[in-house]
Amino acid sequence: MKQTKLRMALNDLFRKKETARIAALDTPWTAQSGIPWEEYPRPQLKRDSFFCLNGPWRFAINGTEVGEILVPYPPESKLAGVPAPERGDQLTYEREFTLPEGFRRDRVLLHFGAVDQECTVYLNDIELGSHVGGYLPFSFDVTAHLQETNTLRVIAFDPPDTYLHDGNQRGATGVQCYTPVCGISQRVWMESVPQKYIRGVKLQPSMDSVIITVDGDGPFTVECDGKIYRPKSNRFRIRPENPKLWTPETPHLYPVIVRNCDDAVETYFALRTIGTKVIDGVPRLCLNGKPWFFHGLLDQGYWPDGLFLPGSPEGYSWDVKTMKSLGFNTLRKHIKIEPERFYYDCDRYGMIVFQDLVNSGPYHYLRDTAIPTIGGKLATYHEAPSERRRNFFLIHGEETLRHLYNHPSIVLYTLFNEGWGQHDTQNLYRHFRAMDPSRIWNAASGWFKNSDSDVQSEHIYFGSLKMKPTGRRPLLLTEFGGYSCALEGHRFNPDEEYGYQKYPTVEDFQTALLKLYREGILPQIKTGLCGCILTQVSDVEEETNGLVTYDRMVIKADREAMQALARDLMAQMD
Repeated sequence: MKQTKLRMALNDLFRKKETARIAALDTPWTAQSGIPWEEYPRPQLKRDSFFCLNGPWRFAINGTEVGEILVPYPPESKLAGVPAPERGDQLTYEREFTLPEGFRRDRVLLHFGAVDQECTVYLNDIELGSHVGGYLPFSFDVTAHLQETNTLRVIAFDPPDTYLHDGNQRGATGVQCYTPVCGISQRVWMESVPQKYIRGVKLQPSMDSVIITVDGDGPFTVECDGKIYRPKSNRFRIRPENPKLWTPETPHLYPVIVRNCDDAVETYFALRTIGTKVIDGVPRLCLNGKPWFFHGLLDQGYWPDGLFLPGSPEGYSWDVKTMKSLGFNTLRKHIKIEPERFYYDCDRYGMIVFQDLVNSGPYHYLRDTAIPTIGGKLATYHEAPSERRRNFFLIHGEETLRHLYNHPSIVLYTLFNEGWGQHDTQNLYRHFRAMDPSRIWNAASGWFKNSDSDVQSEHIYFGSLKMKPTGRRPLLLTEFGGYSCALEGHRFNPDEEYGYQKYPTVEDFQTALLKLYREGILPQIKTGLCGCILTQVSDVEEETNGLVTYDRMVIKADREAMQALARDLMAQMD
């Protein structure tokens, strides 16, 4: 029986995909009125100045205007409202704006959440600068170029064959790849700041205090937990009375207001630690010094209407709260970096995040996915990518750590996943871990492991889930399951269903899922298993292995049964 299922899954993997019959799927947030994503974009450096530039922009493909695009949705998405470009097309965005009366102070900054992958930005026909990389924010000081009425233009280009990050974008839909995205894919906005403004705040928490480092000119005053502090330098420590620790059950956040003479920003921190400890001879991952079981899901973060974004920020909240209601406490953010709203939801609702660095580099399907999936994990060699690609991966990784540093929900980073772009693993592990030693580092998720890593990471989709802990580092099963239950009327592609085992009804799916956990996962916790990541949160295009459908209309898992399972899993840590 197992061999038959294995053959079926492999046939799905290797079969050439025919032209798909794509269904138009809406989510509960598809039909939104007004300007999309109009809320303040940056929960951890919030000030009272905000001018949103989302909404309709003129849009051209290779110099030919094709209509108005709805920013911030990528042009390949349904919500964008324009014909989808081909990979490698030149995209031109343009819109006029007038700043609100009283908005402008000393300086005005223009912000982009992300543009995929290369872009050049112009204001009133003056080139502001360029940016490379499709997953991180960037900004320009536009003070000197503003007029009463302004024209903003963005020219974007996503090369089909590049040294840049791929994520799971491979030029065509199907297994192991999703609809490619290019152009503006997150919010565009402006803020006005004084001449001496607060450029950033770094928060380094422990279990009883936080070290706050302010990038800006002082003197500063800091308001936190009902007290006013007047630090003598830009780096100082705050010790809240009766400290409240952050956990998934009690996700307490401490609001902070930092002021200098002219500026004020709002942020927040949480008191928590993550580390490893040997308990009764078994290496454990510990949250706040206590052994914890990380009961998680792979989260690709795709949406049928907006692709990289849900129709509203509430889509993120729904995903996080729904997975918590099913008993999960961890999401592995797999192939991209989300807008800050996602991480804020995880911070405030108590969802732990394992964050992957976005993959970049050579990928060979047989070597890196197909053969290792069925047990052939002998290959250890990966060719070194070009110097340009190596440098980009390094720089983008460093920027990722700086960008996400303050989010308490993020406790683990994954350097490489299943061989995608893997290179110089030991040196990169040491480099990034030195940059952020406050997190756990998984050097190579799944296979092709090196000697240096904070955890032992396994991926198992076929056969027994029985694992052999090395006894040297905590054991994580960072991908498993992949069970499919395709529901008619909720499928992206009615002609394709992909999963490692397929179940015709929700009841069959739920029964198999509980059996997998209770027979394969539960017995191994006492012997060293510290967490597991099930594939996955939602169906994604042809992959129908989610706990909810791609349109978020149907929850396939039973809440009460899954909550009982979660309690039993965590009880094994006692």
